[in-house]
Amino acid sequence: MKNLTLIFLLILSFFGNAQTVTEPKNNPEKWSQSYEPFRIVGNLYYVGTYDLTSYLIVTNKGNILINTGLADSYPQIKANIEKLGFKYKDIKILTLTQAHFDHMGAMADIKKETGAKLYVDEAELAELRSGGKSDYELGKYGVTFKPLNPDFLLKNNDKIKLGNTTLTLLHHSGHTKGSCSFIFETKDKDRAYKVLIANMPSIIIDHKFSDVHTYPDMQKDYAYTFDAMKKLDFDVWIASHASQFDLHEKRKTGDAYNPKLFMDKENYFKQLKELEDDYLEKLKEESKEK
Repeated sequence: MKNLTLIFLLILSFFGNAQTVTEPKNNPEKWSQSYEPFRIVGNLYYVGTYDLTSYLIVTNKGNILINTGLADSYPQIKANIEKLGFKYKDIKILTLTQAHFDHMGAMADIKKETGAKLYVDEAELAELRSGGKSDYELGKYGVTFKPLNPDFLLKNNDKIKLGNTTLTLLHHSGHTKGSCSFIFETKDKDRAYKVLIANMPSIIIDHKFSDVHTYPDMQKDYAYTFDAMKKLDFDVWIASHASQFDLHEKRKTGDAYNPKLFMDKENYFKQLKELEDDYLEKLKEESKEK
């Protein structure tokens, strides 16, 4: 009887994961455009596309990859890692800032090829297992990335440790139920740095918060996240999209290693305030309609 139950579960799992993946089309060209990999600061490297960021953290026990862009980003990420002189198969841990197809597209393939363990904010579990179909907004497109079962579920302030590096997960929900940022310490020959990989809390719905019945806590989560992100202390900051931290205004192809380019805290708080102003304006408009 136990064997029959196991076979039944395996069949369910097979058909659940065999859903057709339909990644939304007509995405910005810069999401797929190639970009040269480079060292950001310490043991942190940029290996993503022109706008969809993927970050490689190199440790003495293997490497951590954060975000994987669209499905077609896979060969670029792999090539970028190897161009920097690192081994693709040395990826031991995978994680993400948000469970949307533009940051998850190649995750399943990279996980399968490298055998890396996937660590995620526990609030993203349903979206990962459904391939994005259960997302409150982008679920209208169906399954937009290959479904995944995470190896480890994390809560706010939980740690991801590998070798000489420890990431702290910061639960910054709103954009998705389990959107998160990461903060960690690194160093180079000159000094130590506290690095923030920020998931900026942009709003993607064009209707009322109260209309989103599959995410009833969205408004409250945004309020929490804006408050939490305003209190962060760091030296260097980057984000889920290159455009969010003005990468291409700060750095040109071929530029030498220069962590100071990403030490503009003033710009972080400016960007955050603009997003919070959008949030407050949305609340104001909704209150008028009541």
